[in-house]
Amino acid sequence: MILTESELDRYKKLIAILRDLASTLDMDTLLNRVVSAAREVSGSTAASIALYDPSEEQFYYHVRKNQDDPGIDFSFLLNLVSGKIIANKTTIRINDVISDSEKYGIKPADLGKVRNLVVVPLLSKRELIGVFVAVDRVSGSYSDTDVELLEALAVQSTIAIINSRLFHQSDLMAEFIHELRTPLTSIGTATYLISRPDMPEEKVKNILGNINNEIKRLNDLATSFLELARLRSGRARYQMSQIDIEQIIDTAFQTLQLTADGRGITLQKDVPTSRTLVAVDRDKMTQVLINLISNAIKYNREHGWVIVRFGQDEAVWWFEVEDNGMGIPSEAIPRIFQRFYRGKSVEREVTGSGLGLSICSEIVKAHGGKIEVNSLLDQGTFIRCIFPVRPTTDQGLSRTFNVPG
Repeated sequence: MILTESELDRYKKLIAILRDLASTLDMDTLLNRVVSAAREVSGSTAASIALYDPSEEQFYYHVRKNQDDPGIDFSFLLNLVSGKIIANKTTIRINDVISDSEKYGIKPADLGKVRNLVVVPLLSKRELIGVFVAVDRVSGSYSDTDVELLEALAVQSTIAIINSRLFHQSDLMAEFIHELRTPLTSIGTATYLISRPDMPEEKVKNILGNINNEIKRLNDLATSFLELARLRSGRARYQMSQIDIEQIIDTAFQTLQLTADGRGITLQKDVPTSRTLVAVDRDKMTQVLINLISNAIKYNREHGWVIVRFGQDEAVWWFEVEDNGMGIPSEAIPRIFQRFYRGKSVEREVTGSGLGLSICSEIVKAHGGKIEVNSLLDQGTFIRCIFPVRPTTDQGLSRTFNVPG
């Protein structure tokens, strides 16, 4: 095959892109680069990627790049072709909406205003790990060269995704094993002490209490570790819907009220009187609020206060958690979202896995948001989570897609 100068330039561009993908280990960055590359090398108006979970027969972790038309519903397009992709694991190209779509058992009307598309499976030893979709070529129809470029990108993207997963799994596992050593050492020492016949009964009771605390700590650590591993690998499920943010705040307050009462901490909320809906995963956003409020209680002083605020304008919405507790040293603020990080000044006073804020960060990031932190020692901490205003049909978020049966 003789390549035109334009086609040769596109292959050169693809080689440069693939070189960049090979060195990318962060899953969010990787998938965004893959989607950008898919759109660029195929000359498409828009592109999207979704990973696949064979155990649940679902596509998830959906990332899109939509240059001109934010109204394209990638989840709907994916559902239209998912059965064929899962069964045949071959590329689908629809250039003629009437004849090509019917060949795949798709009603032309279901494609709406989409002119043409290419769907390419991401395969590892014939195992489907994901798919990307390129939509509406800027000029003309998708050529054989377009498909070849996308399939070459799919091969290298699959390798990069697997490498990213393996890297984060090994990295997390090494840190997890390191964190296990302290509670396991404590339990080992405690069991040795209570086995001594000369140990007073009162001390035995105290040691048994310590063992119980360390076992609880291990359980919390394992639960948090598994949650973080799912989030970092892109395997988390996000079910987006329109939610009244005040309901989430109320749920978090109800969960933590007894804990706050036990320390004399006052929980307050300052929210708009009108009902305001936001597009979020209810459970995961509740998890973020519970974690932030729980920290505000734990790192507070007796009879302190915690205030949660919520606001929205045309571009963004946000919630804030403020307390008048012990505060965070300025040098520690850049590290508080790192895995297993816990401030030395409070490590012995307050128990925790050191993973809660890392989990919050991953969830907020998956919603397209960011976290801002301000704190002064002995005065308190202020944390704000900011999110773009977007409808539930926006596919720029991680979420789950049911595969038609």
